[in-house]
Amino acid sequence: MRTIVHRHLGKVVAGAAIAVAGTAVMVGITLPGSAGADDSGGQGGGQSAQQAGQAGTAGEQAQGAVQPGVVERAPAEGDKGKGRDPLTDDETERVADLALDRQLLRSSENVEGDRGPQRITVDLAEPELNELDDPGAPRRAEVSFYDYKDDALVTRTVNLDTGKVEATDTQHGVQPPLSRAETVEAAQLLIADPLGAGLKADYKDATGRKLTTAGQLMLNSMVFRANPGAPAALADCGEHRCLRLFVKVKNGPWIDSRDLVVDLSARKVAKIG
Repeated sequence: MRTIVHRHLGKVVAGAAIAVAGTAVMVGITLPGSAGADDSGGQGGGQSAQQAGQAGTAGEQAQGAVQPGVVERAPAEGDKGKGRDPLTDDETERVADLALDRQLLRSSENVEGDRGPQRITVDLAEPELNELDDPGAPRRAEVSFYDYKDDALVTRTVNLDTGKVEATDTQHGVQPPLSRAETVEAAQLLIADPLGAGLKADYKDATGRKLTTAGQLMLNSMVFRANPGAPAALADCGEHRCLRLFVKVKNGPWIDSRDLVVDLSARKVAKIG
């Protein structure tokens, strides 16, 4: 039986001492690989002097000529399912690309504050009522994004047969289950915040090592909404994207951090009570 470590943050508890609600999703996070790896496998990393000279000559000859326009290529179709089959991996990636047009890309932000919305889910859409008995009904997918710039859930319905976006729905105050990327970012914010001091101290007591990254943890997360009497710092949770983290040391005990809430929209951490 592991030693229980008592700290101001909470307790380091073993195994299943924390009951996580069914909507929480276990996220196994691995440390990132070596940065700067060559994805090309070493090919195309350089050119000979002769090749460089030929390229320079061709470039000089092309000066003054009208350059052809660049047409954005449609995503490759890849493997396709049929009827009510689950979306294939190829369909999932293709439909996510189709749903994210330039306007949405430019006007929104993801959980890290970068351009473009945070992708949440890609699911097979239900058929229209008049298509229920039609074996040839088109396959559609619903792609949901969270726009942190506007705190809005954007859901787009894409026809997989035509590649066209057929509907867009934007809602505020709607909080779908959290994605892996959001859970990881929340853990990073907590580790960097002064309120994460207890978490880091408990981690060091449990492992003997310093906690510096979310990759050292196993994480659960659950959306948090403010109730009457909640601290003022959490009053916007529900309109803002807020969560509680359930933290476990890899191959080790749980660390109780349930009294802390991360507001991803405001990028702040607050304590309950």
